[in-house]
Amino acid sequence: MKFSVATNFEADLLPALEGYPVAELFGKLPADSVGGGRASFMLAPLSKARFRAHVQEAARRGIGFNYLVNPACMDNREFIRKGQAELERLLAFVEECGVTSVTVSLPFLLPIIKKRHPRLKVRVGVYARVDCVAKARFWEDLGADCITLESIAVNRDFPMLGSIRQAVGLELQLIANSNCLIFCPLSGQHMVNLSHASQKGHASRGFMIDYCALKCSALKLADPSHYLRSEFIRPEDMKVYTGLGFNSFKILERGAPTDVLARRVRAYAEGRFDGNLLDLIQPYGYKTSSPKGGRLLDFQRFARFFFRPMAVSQTGLLRLKRLAEKRGLLAGLPWDPVFIDNRLLDGFLDGMREIDCRSGDCSRCGYCERWSREAVRVDERYRQEMLRLYDAAFNDMYSGALWGVAERRGE
Repeated sequence: MKFSVATNFEADLLPALEGYPVAELFGKLPADSVGGGRASFMLAPLSKARFRAHVQEAARRGIGFNYLVNPACMDNREFIRKGQAELERLLAFVEECGVTSVTVSLPFLLPIIKKRHPRLKVRVGVYARVDCVAKARFWEDLGADCITLESIAVNRDFPMLGSIRQAVGLELQLIANSNCLIFCPLSGQHMVNLSHASQKGHASRGFMIDYCALKCSALKLADPSHYLRSEFIRPEDMKVYTGLGFNSFKILERGAPTDVLARRVRAYAEGRFDGNLLDLIQPYGYKTSSPKGGRLLDFQRFARFFFRPMAVSQTGLLRLKRLAEKRGLLAGLPWDPVFIDNRLLDGFLDGMREIDCRSGDCSRCGYCERWSREAVRVDERYRQEMLRLYDAAFNDMYSGALWGVAERRGE
């Protein structure tokens, strides 16, 4: 078993991963010419010199580095001379730094990289949405070295996992600790939104309202069974996937501090975790301020991208700020308003293996709902307050009030 682990580019990360089966780190600059899978405001500032030093330190420890060239959309820049020149400069830079592989999600990029930079291994990212045999074979025939399967569609589809594993010979990777909605209908928009929000030169200049993440969170609070319908793999269930022939796992999240990343790697390496499962799978790992002033840095990054004239109305911005504060983006909570008791989920996956979620109706099945009543605890006061804030934020977006459109319409 081997892990591909998100990097936060902190100096203490590599020592913290010592002794665990970490084959590579993955990450990228907060913004570059192609964009990627996280908006720039989600990531800490990073110089090219610090990036290079981090990659080289990983190499000294026998750990590779996977640079993410993985946008879901490049705004058609890949087909013009300027876009190609920028792409080539980026690829030359990462190879010079000692990067061992790159991840792509656009088919057009894979043969380009193979032809121009044959030393680099090319991995296929989750944004390529590989969820069946035909797609896996397409990428294998194109020359991919590894495919990260679309977790929202296949992590709980064991017949499909077995079919894909038998059909192709290249390395297949699963995301262990994602918690997106199963078969998420928001994922296509989310991938494109995030891609452009880290793309240098884009008209949005990094500005993004993460509507998809907000909607996802609201849906989970409205119906807590969504927490268990998600595609996460519990550490205790890793043996089920290795038994199917999957031995490569990706561990998120690039925005998390070192202690959170190390705790996640340890849990998956040991195959056991006691506590709140959200500590392993939630996108943001912060609950308290870090000694390095992580909260202040979070606020500064938020302000850099969001406090801009003409982006949104002042009133709408203040409402978004209040929602962000409650969600924990700007200020940590000293308690767990949502708690998923991992120990109470022992046996959960056994029943899931007998259910065809793709063709089933969750409201009629009720399996996850029954388990959530036992294992998921949500503070009701927090839940009601957050749902009111979400409703207000969505109303501002849909009506146009967030951008002052409603006022101009005379509403």
